[in-house]
Amino acid sequence: MADQNFDVVVLGGGPGGYVAAIRAAQLGMKACVVERENLGGICLNWGCIPTKALLRSSEINHLLHNLKDYGFAADNIRFDLAAVVKRSRGVARQLSSGVAHLLKKNKVTVIDGHGRLAGPNTLAVEKDGKPVATLTSPNIILATGARARTLPGIEVDGKLVWSYREAMVPTAMPKSLLVIGSGAIGIEFASFYLNMGAAVTVVEVMDRVLPVEDAEISAFARKSFEKQGMKILTSASVKGLTKHADSVTATIEIAGKSQEITVDRVISAVGIVGNVEGIGLEGTKIKVDRTHVVIDEYCRTGEPGIYAIGDLCGAPWLAHKASRTTGVTINTPTYYNDTQNETNPSVICVSSTSSCTTSLFTTIPMSLLCTDYTTDFNISTGTYYTKENLASNSVIDIASRGAAWASEILTNEWSIATHIDLTPLPDRINSSPGQ
Repeated sequence: MADQNFDVVVLGGGPGGYVAAIRAAQLGMKACVVERENLGGICLNWGCIPTKALLRSSEINHLLHNLKDYGFAADNIRFDLAAVVKRSRGVARQLSSGVAHLLKKNKVTVIDGHGRLAGPNTLAVEKDGKPVATLTSPNIILATGARARTLPGIEVDGKLVWSYREAMVPTAMPKSLLVIGSGAIGIEFASFYLNMGAAVTVVEVMDRVLPVEDAEISAFARKSFEKQGMKILTSASVKGLTKHADSVTATIEIAGKSQEITVDRVISAVGIVGNVEGIGLEGTKIKVDRTHVVIDEYCRTGEPGIYAIGDLCGAPWLAHKASRTTGVTINTPTYYNDTQNETNPSVICVSSTSSCTTSLFTTIPMSLLCTDYTTDFNISTGTYYTKENLASNSVIDIASRGAAWASEILTNEWSIATHIDLTPLPDRINSSPGQ
């Protein structure tokens, strides 16, 4: 078992963790990342990226079945589900390998194992129950991310009731599907399976789909989804599931009245919870609120020398938010964390007629206009937005730049791996905290 000393130790190799380690190394620090599964975290391996690869396949399937609308014709159209899944997993592996390359390039030590706090400035790492290393550092960053929430009576079993992981790698295409929850995760999977030929029903406890989005966007999305054939039940709740040999019957309550629906499979997409268990928070001054670690404006926890970033700290659960907060932890005290209170740009991707490009043009400009960034780098133009030049630019100009920025991110599967180099960060450091 190795004992090693570092300037910075990061627990978790997701979009927050690996970016923090790389940034620390770029600033001359001796950095280490501890990751128990796949580098790149949920986003690159089981979330943002592989779902977009699946949605691309479903979009092609949709187009092939609507060729006459474009003046084409084809016979015997079919798909190979195993090949669709294989492509998605290949994209994820490629990006995870890219992260490994970036860490190696920046001379960041990577340790494979499960880490837990083991005293002041100490992190113990084990693999398969055996000690691997004891790491010491004056700065430990917790970036353990989050996982799917489970509700009583709707527990995931991996066979009939799926989480996002099982939904990502189906071995057979269900003929019918019930999706519980209409947030980004639920709607993206609903769109994928709908355009691959499944009959999809979405149940949402709130009064509209995509409830965290603007009401206008929710209304537009619902109209588009229903036009495609998706059945949507809002202000509804699933009271229980009855499992059969190869199907599930769900009891759904709407306005006090119950109805039953039988489907091949159920996807539970009812939110996420922070990975706070098993990382040694017991006996520390670190506070946990509703499964998320409590931090201050500089991402500091209640325990001296320990920081927390990303999904572990709560909403918004976004990869780019996690990456942005690394600037706070690594550049403190000259960098202020405004991601908890600002309006963060976000994207929900679906396929066919409700394309992600269309949605982006609607949602991103408002996010850019409402943000409280002192400076914000626009990757599409290579320029910075400041509070001053935001005010001097026309709304149309800003909106078009925002749409271009978002489109660039989503149309390039390598973008998340390439744009995290963070070379612009030194220019983004504020002159004093809170500005």
